[in-house]
Amino acid sequence: MIPIYDDNPALGKPYLVITIIIGCILIWFWQAGLGYQDNNTVIINFGLTPGAFLGKMQQPGPFLPIFTLFTSMFMHGGFMHLAGNMLYLWIFGDNIEGALGHFRFILFYILCGIAAAFTQILSAPDSTIPMIGASGAVSGVLGAYLIFYPRARIRTFVFLGIFITFLRLPAVLLLGFWILGQVISAILSNPGSPGVAWFAHLGGFFAGMLLAPLLKKPNIRIFQKPRTKVKEKTIKIRFRK
Repeated sequence: MIPIYDDNPALGKPYLVITIIIGCILIWFWQAGLGYQDNNTVIINFGLTPGAFLGKMQQPGPFLPIFTLFTSMFMHGGFMHLAGNMLYLWIFGDNIEGALGHFRFILFYILCGIAAAFTQILSAPDSTIPMIGASGAVSGVLGAYLIFYPRARIRTFVFLGIFITFLRLPAVLLLGFWILGQVISAILSNPGSPGVAWFAHLGGFFAGMLLAPLLKKPNIRIFQKPRTKVKEKTIKIRFRK
């Protein structure tokens, strides 16, 4: 299932969501222009490596390991990695920025990314594989969306065997399937091997669920009823004979 858009009007302009997306895209273009070897060096230098963060190995690059908590969440390993994260951030992030306010949203986003990183570190403390991507922070946005707008309708591209269709699914169903997939993948995976950082997704998601009610605006309620965008009115004109 691939979400396309949500039928849930945003509260204000998502300036920070747009800024994060543009920033991640620019950084990815910079990475892509480096070439294979230099890009790998950048990932090693600025990615978060659990073993280096815990002092079990030397962190290469210009920064102390603690700074890779931040640098790693704005880098991506490929176009599909970038596209998937930015799609989810674009669809769900505007509502969360509106519910929290601009300053608290960026604080929330960074805290979810940090929680995701620590969850992955705890799952594989001896790993020498650098971790990059906005997935952990974006997972926090999804967790917040589930808390605030569980009944909002999400226009979703669904594959049903050989059939393809579009459905308007409630967020609780779409995100419920998503988190179930993350849990199953985390159980079946080896967190110390290359691949997707499933435990980071789980850490970010549940951090988002916990932090969102604490950082929300006073007038924002949790578990809100669905809100539908106003449809354009059709004007009927009757011509005289």
